[in-house]
Amino acid sequence: MEQQAVREAILEWLQAREQEMFDLLEEVVSIESGSYNKRGVDKVGAVFRAWFETAGIATKAFPLSSHGDCLLAKVPGSAGADAPHVLLLGHMDTVFPDGTLAQRPYRVENGIAYGPGVADMKAGLVMNAFVARAFAEVGGNRAPIHVFFTGDEEIASPASRDLTLKIAKGAATVLNAEPGRPSGNVVVERKGAFFIDFEVDGVAAHAGVAHDKGASAIEALARKIVDLHTLTDKSTGVTANVGTIRGGVSVNTVAPHAKGQLDVRFPKGVDENQLRSRILHIIEGQSLACTCGRVTHEGRFLPLFQTDASRDLMEDYAQAAQELGLSVVGESTGGSADSGFTAAAGAPTLCATGPVGGHAHTPQEYCRLDTIVPRAQTVALTVLARDRL
Repeated sequence: MEQQAVREAILEWLQAREQEMFDLLEEVVSIESGSYNKRGVDKVGAVFRAWFETAGIATKAFPLSSHGDCLLAKVPGSAGADAPHVLLLGHMDTVFPDGTLAQRPYRVENGIAYGPGVADMKAGLVMNAFVARAFAEVGGNRAPIHVFFTGDEEIASPASRDLTLKIAKGAATVLNAEPGRPSGNVVVERKGAFFIDFEVDGVAAHAGVAHDKGASAIEALARKIVDLHTLTDKSTGVTANVGTIRGGVSVNTVAPHAKGQLDVRFPKGVDENQLRSRILHIIEGQSLACTCGRVTHEGRFLPLFQTDASRDLMEDYAQAAQELGLSVVGESTGGSADSGFTAAAGAPTLCATGPVGGHAHTPQEYCRLDTIVPRAQTVALTVLARDRL
């Protein structure tokens, strides 16, 4: 089949499946799959695995003990299995706790879909699945197409990151289907991040009778928070925020224990090891006599950064969008994603190629249903354009 005929056939195939895309989106949004709900994430994976295999697309599951299993689907290309591949990336977990669906089930109003994880990023999963199936049924792709879905991205991918790095190695193109910006733009740069849980121990004492015998873990925590927030530096793009704190046992007890959660973001170019050392120095240092602090959990995202190869990818994507009557440019964001890992693996990467949505991680999260097919078509045309490499 000639290239132009392939293009037209792929575009028509995707347009004809719009309602099927909507149906699959409703099915997977209606499954609770918070990052710590392994059973729910695995259920989402099972839906997609069955869907791929019904279409004759080979799949492989990667079992993980404490987080959702990862899923890989492969569509062969005419250039052979050893040719540089296209990676369509996504995550099946959401930030929402169990019980959210009972309060906010999937619904559609005026062409806008609502529900936990509808944009971030179950619509992107659906889009990637249909793009892969379009090529499986129509053909025309030289490069093999790999679809990889993880289950712990929202908590910095502790179990899946090594798999993502491995699968991204050698890829000529990575398109991560995080939600498109409300403007329709995609993301070319993201900050890296540290997510750090930490605790402080003090000495309990009666606050009225033996105040001088105690050492307040809450006071020590407060001092550490002030110091941690001084890491924010607008000139370098580093931001620090302690987002949650808990501590103490009663109003009349000097607090023997307190804990907090720290979010630090940093762009490419910042010495992340030095930054981490500064963080640990503050947390583990003695901010108050007879108290001590320690890190209890740490997650890390790598930054997504631009290279000459990723700029070429952005040009190909923008050209594909233009052919469909869309105007898309790349932008930077402080948010982090698995696209940082694929960039670190040396693969040209573009992020936020999913359907357009907004208010991610909030009760108002939404996805514009009228963007699913055009965004899928843009990805498909980009895949075809990249076949020249």
